[in-house]
Amino acid sequence: MDSIKVNLGDRSYPIYFGTGILKGFGGTYTKFSNSKKVIIVTNPNVGKLYYEVVEDSLLKEGIEPHRIDVPDGEEYKTLTWASKLFDKLIALKADRQTPLIALGGGVIGDLTGFVAATYLRGVPFIQVPTTLLAQVDSSVGGKTGVNHRKGKNLIGAFYQPKFVYIDIDTLKSLDKREIKAGLAEVIKYGVIRDPKLFKYLEDNVDILTQDLKLKTQNTALLHIVKRSCAIKAAVVEADERESGLRAILNFGHTFGHAVEAVTKYKEYKHGEAVAIGMVYASKLSHRTGLCSKSVVERVRNLIKKAGLPTEAPNFPRKSFLKAMEIDKKVVGGELRFVLVEGIGKVRLEKVKADVIMPESRL
Repeated sequence: MDSIKVNLGDRSYPIYFGTGILKGFGGTYTKFSNSKKVIIVTNPNVGKLYYEVVEDSLLKEGIEPHRIDVPDGEEYKTLTWASKLFDKLIALKADRQTPLIALGGGVIGDLTGFVAATYLRGVPFIQVPTTLLAQVDSSVGGKTGVNHRKGKNLIGAFYQPKFVYIDIDTLKSLDKREIKAGLAEVIKYGVIRDPKLFKYLEDNVDILTQDLKLKTQNTALLHIVKRSCAIKAAVVEADERESGLRAILNFGHTFGHAVEAVTKYKEYKHGEAVAIGMVYASKLSHRTGLCSKSVVERVRNLIKKAGLPTEAPNFPRKSFLKAMEIDKKVVGGELRFVLVEGIGKVRLEKVKADVIMPESRL
């Protein structure tokens, strides 16, 4: 098992990586908490595969685990379901020392983290991400939250986990669509910070999108997960609460969130929407003179090679603009876009609506 540290003073925490390490979770847990009771939040699909492994590892350490299931899907990342979790925590008599463990993908992690940040004004929180997207992105950095019917993640808090525990073997249960959705966030890291990672993906994306059985895939997956987490950790260390630099992690997300909103979170996975958003942001960057057309083509070609969508769904432009106008990245009535200057270099720019809208085709 390998690890890196997210250095945030008294909120610092490690990210553990490995293959087949889930059975050792309980031993790692005892290094961080003396609580003999834990609450594991998961969904039925993930729970069927991995709950018993985590449960057994905790029972061996004398820990009493309790399970709470949330239905699978972005549409359940809501205040309604947060309230249901509060009810269950109260019924289980969870106190301020009772950790919440998020066992699942980004929805479970975001929802559980938000509940942990707000129940009794804060209880310990541990991330055990089981999807590629959660492992490379949402489990690291302390962003927690739920969606509002008007927009994604409009209600939330910054709340760091005690540790993140990543077992690459959990990715073997994912279908190809989930793997591809996660690759969108890895591509993002290459664009915003790491040309070598971007080139690695150009050379190896075919391996990463195959059935996850080959040893070479484990090596490739471990590499991209560790590198993505290292990039995100460095950005979060420099700007924990997104007052400046951390905003570059939103590359592709402004328009991507709009894609999710106009389709009511039911047609696209988050990574698929971000993929569309990255193509859109690259085209906008070229139109405003920040990057060459070749940069746009490299981004679009890699996204297409990864099997991700590159075109926006067929909705009126005003629908996208309306969705973007209520995004968290609006400042003073102007949208902030992360625009690309070259592979590995981006900048944050305010963009007026009349600049966003002229394209004949989104």
